[in-house]
Amino acid sequence: GKLFDSTITDEGTWTLEDRKLIRIVLMKTNRDAGNCWTSLLENEYAADPWVQDQMQRKLTLERFQRENPGFDFSGAEISGNYSKGGPDFSSLQK
Repeated sequence: GKLFDSTITDEGTWTLEDRKLIRIVLMKTNRDAGNCWTSLLENEYAADPWVQDQMQRKLTLERFQRENPGFDFSGAEISGNYSKGGPDFSSLQK
């Protein structure tokens, strides 16, 4: 099938574990919080809604950490509007 979105070809790896499990790791081209894939392949293997929600929360916290390197978000929880990467504060003055 066709991947949901693009990946970095040179960053992909695969391993064979216990001679029966192939583990494939793909690096997304666009890894920002607003680009959380809903499935691995187009129209197939959709993530469970709870798992999708957890992925969006994690990516949004990672975005906040990158934008605010002096703060510790390790124990933070996020609620509210975090889908598609959460609120955009880029227009606010610092």
